[in-house]
Amino acid sequence: MTDVGQTTAREVSKPRSSSSSAARKRMTVIRREPPLRLSANALVVLKKRYLRKDEQSKPVETPEELFWRVARAIAEADALFEGPDKVEQTADQFYRLMVSLDFIPNSPTLMNAGRPLGQLSACFVLPVEDSIDSIFEAIKHAAMIHKSGGGTGFSFSRIRPEKDKVLSTQGVASGPVSFMTVFDTATETVKQGGTRRGANMGILRIDHPDIERFITCKTDNDRLNNFNISVAVTDTFMEAVQKDEEYQLINPRTGEPVKSLSAREVFERIVQSAWRNGEPGIIFLDAMNRDNPTPLVGEIESTNPCGEQPLLPYESCNLGSINLANMVLEGKIDYDHLRDVVWESVHFLDNVIEVNKYPLPKIEEMTRGNRKIGLGVMGFADLLIALGVPYNSVEAVETAEEVMAFIQKESKAASAKLGEDRGNFLNYSGSVYDRPETPFMRNATTTTIAPTGTISIIAGCSSGIEPVFAISFVRKVLDGQELVEVHPSFEKVARERGFFSESLMKRIAEKGSIRELSEIPEDVRRVFVVSHDVSPEWHIRIQGAFQKNTDNAVSKTINFPNEATPQDVHDAYLMAYSLGCKGLTIYRDGSRDVQVLNIQKKPQYPQVEPRPRPDRTTGITERINTGCGKLYVTMNSDEYGLCEVFAQMGKAGGCAYSQIEATSRLISLALRSGVKVEAIIKQLMGIRCPSPVWQNGGQVVSCSDAIAQVLNHYAEANIATVRDEMGACPDCGAAVEHEGGCIVCRSCGFSRCS
Repeated sequence: MTDVGQTTAREVSKPRSSSSSAARKRMTVIRREPPLRLSANALVVLKKRYLRKDEQSKPVETPEELFWRVARAIAEADALFEGPDKVEQTADQFYRLMVSLDFIPNSPTLMNAGRPLGQLSACFVLPVEDSIDSIFEAIKHAAMIHKSGGGTGFSFSRIRPEKDKVLSTQGVASGPVSFMTVFDTATETVKQGGTRRGANMGILRIDHPDIERFITCKTDNDRLNNFNISVAVTDTFMEAVQKDEEYQLINPRTGEPVKSLSAREVFERIVQSAWRNGEPGIIFLDAMNRDNPTPLVGEIESTNPCGEQPLLPYESCNLGSINLANMVLEGKIDYDHLRDVVWESVHFLDNVIEVNKYPLPKIEEMTRGNRKIGLGVMGFADLLIALGVPYNSVEAVETAEEVMAFIQKESKAASAKLGEDRGNFLNYSGSVYDRPETPFMRNATTTTIAPTGTISIIAGCSSGIEPVFAISFVRKVLDGQELVEVHPSFEKVARERGFFSESLMKRIAEKGSIRELSEIPEDVRRVFVVSHDVSPEWHIRIQGAFQKNTDNAVSKTINFPNEATPQDVHDAYLMAYSLGCKGLTIYRDGSRDVQVLNIQKKPQYPQVEPRPRPDRTTGITERINTGCGKLYVTMNSDEYGLCEVFAQMGKAGGCAYSQIEATSRLISLALRSGVKVEAIIKQLMGIRCPSPVWQNGGQVVSCSDAIAQVLNHYAEANIATVRDEMGACPDCGAAVEHEGGCIVCRSCGFSRCS
């Protein structure tokens, strides 16, 4: 870890408030700040994604100044309830809460608090009614939310099915899946406009007539790339699956049954599709609505993009996570410290609702009406390691239940105290809290387990409630150098017990797991498990343990090995349902690298179509000497990476020229068909002709070899050409994690969902 800050006396300005003449004056206090200890990786992520920048994209604030900016902005809400004199004290409290890395709010709050945009929420749900006006109104509102840094969830279940009647035109409807394509295109356009990457959740009820088309709408990895999709499953459907019965499809326009299907066959289609590429996920709709705290206000139909935050139409929620890795003292959970952090975090998140700048008036109305906050955790795997508890154990499940029960209890107590001091949320009457034993409650929900992607990198801990992704891994730095990074707790144990060596760390980085390394003591191997050491059963049991004491839902990816079968996925869904989970996202390792189109005794390898060439590409041209003359190689990229190569000789005509053109066309075809540039280089490099030449101390043995050498130069300088679906980060080329329906790179902080 790097000491970014120093424990020094510092002169700071108190925030100004128009409500107090004393606060109008510039006042200073002397305080001793705690040091801000950040890893090198956290510094990279903060610089790239969070620090305020000038017009040349150079950071103009330090990490300390970022946390002061956020702390002061969020503390301003206290002036509304306790007067302006309390603001500076609260700002100091919030600063220490974050700079200690005990708690980090969601990314929009870190990015936008104290800045003109001021939109601080990560999660939104927008309604989509069965009319063109409503559909395109939702698209417009989604664009505004994406522009402000939020993600959106939609239920398309109210849209009439494909080929249904359109009475106003006497035509036929195109159905929800077709309209999802319009939403996806709009999101892509906003993203290309230079804002943060938009993310959507698309949900369809299991009893919608178009459910079969919806289940397979993302079988092609090149479609709906700005959507996660989930099927909203009901208890009635799950009971029909277990009894092998049929269930009815209902036309949302008429409310009448139109068809019956075998529940088990539809369930198996969901299983097969998820096994192929992780889509769709499942949400258990009735479980979500049983825990809906304000049923009189509305029914839950959708969630945010990663599925952990059920919301009513036009609701938003702001999230934040406690770093459980910091909650250990002398080998035990420090519940006194955890209690303090929970209370301060609830205070922080409730203040966010007050100072937030909402993208739509209706969203502000709904959000203030229910005041939902989502306090979650990160660093759970690190907590278990500190306690000496294996992730895949009964003791880990018990620890998950115990810790989350404590956070749930204390967050409710903190919210009740805020309700007593500031007033209950507006829709308290008729809510689940409207009873004598809970006369006060400030927030309709207080807990959510969200994916923590980049904020866990800042905190220097494991993601959310996921296992450690890798004990040791190779991180690529800007000059192309590769650095071996080791989990600090493992390195400490390895050095103390005398088995640490650089060569061993490199072997671990190559293998990804220490499970089969006999030179490491068995008790160490048992505790330091990584994600793929953990069976799906234990993943789901941990998720279920956290769900028991969480208001909203739990974001978690159930990782399967590549050799997992559809039956394994089938069993996982049933287990998640039986344990009371509110949804499930699965990912089978490598399932997005190659699409298996059908499951037969003789599997067929898929035929692929090259992606279309866009109207505009960007690229560079490199000149290289060959035995036939000077060769000019142009390499162009689209949004996915390298897409075409043109090569020309300095002189036209001849057999060599035609061969070069043919080679270039085939390379371009391969690139747009998803073939990795490294594979192309491997095939062309070293092909010899009768006229080799020397250039820059190396030999160019043919025109094909020359093209390969130029491609190799390009690949080394542009690692980000590899797509995230291929298991590598599109920004830095490092390995990515699949977490909570999202793709996250812990090397540079890239997140597909933000």
